Order: sequence, then C-alpha cells, then structure tokens
Amino acid sequence: MPHKSMAIGIDIGGTHLRAALISASGEIVRRVSDKSAPDPELVLGRIADMVRRLDGPEVAAVGVGIPGRVDAKRRAVLSGGYVDLASVALAPRLESMAGKPVVVDNDCNMALVAEMALGAAMGHGNVVMFTIGTGIGGAVAEMGKIVRGSATAGQLGHIGVDPHGEVCKCGRRGCVETTSSGTALGRHMARAGLGADVTVEQLLARAAAGDVVAREILDAWARPLRAAIDTAVAMFSPDLVLLGGGLGEAAHKALGRAPALAPWYQAPVQPARLGDEAGVIGAGLQALAVETTASARPAGGRRAVLVNGIPASGKSTVSRGIIERMGWPLLALDTVKNPFLAMLDGVDREFNRTLGRASYAAIWSIVGEAPPGATFVVDAWFGFQTRELLEEHLARAGVGQTAEIWCHAPGDMLAERYRARLDQRLPGHPGAAYIPELIELAKRAEPLRRGPLFDVDTTKPVDFDAITAWLREVMV
Repeated sequence: MPHKSMAIGIDIGGTHLRAALISASGEIVRRVSDKSAPDPELVLGRIADMVRRLDGPEVAAVGVGIPGRVDAKRRAVLSGGYVDLASVALAPRLESMAGKPVVVDNDCNMALVAEMALGAAMGHGNVVMFTIGTGIGGAVAEMGKIVRGSATAGQLGHIGVDPHGEVCKCGRRGCVETTSSGTALGRHMARAGLGADVTVEQLLARAAAGDVVAREILDAWARPLRAAIDTAVAMFSPDLVLLGGGLGEAAHKALGRAPALAPWYQAPVQPARLGDEAGVIGAGLQALAVETTASARPAGGRRAVLVNGIPASGKSTVSRGIIERMGWPLLALDTVKNPFLAMLDGVDREFNRTLGRASYAAIWSIVGEAPPGATFVVDAWFGFQTRELLEEHLARAGVGQTAEIWCHAPGDMLAERYRARLDQRLPGHPGAAYIPELIELAKRAEPLRRGPLFDVDTTKPVDFDAITAWLREVMV
C-alpha cells in the first residue's frame, strides 16, 4: 500500500482556479488551472475536475482556500465575494466527488501557512498578513497556529480606519478595504483624473520622479493601510507583518511614504515571497497537517513529541526543558547509543551509523511497550532515516498522535557549536571533518511537518512557556 504523503491544494480566485499536487515539504509536483466563474455550481464542478486530474494513490487529502469568511472547524463557507460558495456545501460535496478528506479555510489563512513554512515568514511564529488585491484579506498566526477566534478571526480588511468613510460590503463604513484595496486604488486614480490604463508600477515611477498627483494618490492609498497595520500590531504584537496578494509588493513600496504612526506599535513589514503559489501550497500543507493529525488519534494510542533538528541545532536543550516542565520521559538517540560506543573498541563512523539505526528502532520498541496513552519526548534528527521507516515504527509502536518541534540555526553557528564540543564526543562520532557537511545540511534540512509543528530558532533564548502552552493545546 503506497504511503500517502501528498495533498492537492486548491486556491479559488475571482479570475483563476488554481490547483496543485503538493508534497509534504511544500513542493509543487504538478499543477493545473481553470477559469473562475460567479456560478458556484460551475466552480464546484471545475474544482472536482482538477482534483481528478491530479489525484493518485499517494494523495491523502484535499485543501481548498476560499475568499471570504470560512469557519474551518465546521468546514462551512459563511460568505464570499465574486465566487460565493456559501450555498453549495462545498466540503462534503467535494469530499463525495473526490473520495478524499477535504479541508477548507480562508484563502489568506492558507497563504500564511505557506509563507510560514517556505516563504517570507519562515522561522516566525507570530505573524500578521494582509493580502492586497481586489479586496483586502487577512490572517493572523500566534505560536505558529492560525488564530480563528470563535470561527473567522483575522478579517483584517475590515479594520476601521474612517468612521465617516465609504460603505463597505460588510455593512460598516470606512474599513481599510474601502481605502487601500486594488479597487480603492482605482477609485483614487479615477478621482485624480487618471485612466484605468495607468498601472501601479507606472504610478510608483511617477511618484518617485516627483509627480505630485501620483504622490497624493499613493498617500491616500497607503496611509489608511499603515493605520490598519499599526492597529493589528497593537492587537497582536507580531514578529512580522506580511503584505501579500497581487498588490502586496506595490503596497509595501507605497508604505515607504507612510511611516508607522506611533512608536509603540511597530513591527517589520515585508512583502510576501511566494506570490500566486502561496494559496495552493498552504492549502496542500494544511490538508496534510489536518489529515495526519486526525489519522494519528486512535483511542488509547501512545503519543510522541518529536524534537527534530540536525546535529548541534539545540534540540537536546529544548528536549530537557520540555521534560522538566511536562514530566514526560525523554528518549534520545545519543542516550541509547552512547553506552555502546563507550564500551566497544574500534568504532568507526559507519558502525556508528549502524548503531544509530539500531538505537532508533530501540526507541520505538520502548514506546511500544508503554501503556496506552503514554507520552514520550523523542530527541533525534529524524531526517537521517526515511519518512516511510518512521511511519512504520510509529504504527508498530501504536503511536496515535505526534507533535513536532523543529530546532534550527544558521550553518555557521551550528559549526561553532559542533566544534566547541568535539572533545566531548565519543569514538565513532564524526570529528572536525564533518563540519562542512553539517553546514551544507543546515541549508537543506526540513521539518517533517507530520501533524502540528512548532518552530524554534535556537539563536534566540528558548521560550519554554510558549512551547509548553502549545503542547498542552495540541496534545489532546
């Protein structure tokens, strides 16, 4: 039976429907697209056809990013814009058509998942994202998880910036969507006497050359957005604010003329990196995360916190901090392996690797002997063995739930850490000659993304309170 390690990610837009086969690492393996339409039944049929074109035995689930308000927990579309899917029960109908589990969420939430995994927000757990397009979407992540509130938190396009402003489609006046979206920019330009043939790039160029009209248009567009960003920063205190969507990069440039309004409420603002691919990548990753978490929870199953990272990434420090606070037993690869290295003579690197594989198997044998419901912290670089082997070990050990903590730092820092501990390493562990290999490994190493994921940048002090709060939430 093939290992189901991929998902289909779908991004619904007003002009295009995009779909892609997404690997567990977020790679786009294959993509298809179709035209969008205002008719929800027509859109549903086209989505189902794209799923059929991408489907295969390796596909575990389907994720769909939808513009508008979406209750992800109930898989319900509450409202939409150009494509309003609230009337078609999209998730259950597509599930019936595709024969695969279907996850739905707001399209901006899906994009933020992708940006945190692979894009401009990598390494950041607390992020606010505005998507600037026909309207303005929004998403918020705290400790690496999308903030949802009771259902649809993160509708940042409806932050009020002018109580006497234009009526928004939500029914209120002066939402930032009415002043700083692509549609609003068109209105600003029309009022200034510019035609629809003037692009935002041309507008920016004119402003840079000193054109007063262009500058006034960009000020009217960017200053309310800056006020909305300041409000979001005051509310969520993020590490980073991302601007995505078709006009995200242009909005970022326009904000250069609109500095933060108050020194208390500032955070770095950057353009998103993944462009149109963010939606399908995030939808695929979200589908995989939800599906693996759901499939990993049989009644009475054992649980494992996978503290993952390459050598010298700081995972041992993180593991010890977790067990001190949570009281769970720790199983570390070196703890199992090192007593053998200390007693055996003539151990070389190849034999060390053999012992590592045996110790890996021993860890899961120990987990499998524990009572149902037991929780272990497992400290290892999980990339040294195949994903398929890990899944086999988890299945044999009866592990019903996993959560991953990904520890990482730049390669040069890992090299310094590794070099500083060379005299403490037992025979068989690679010596100084391994350091260039370690630096290269740091460039390509990736988390497993098997179930919930918490990112730890070990160049900074480890926030164990945040880690333990997250573990109490996800290890249920």
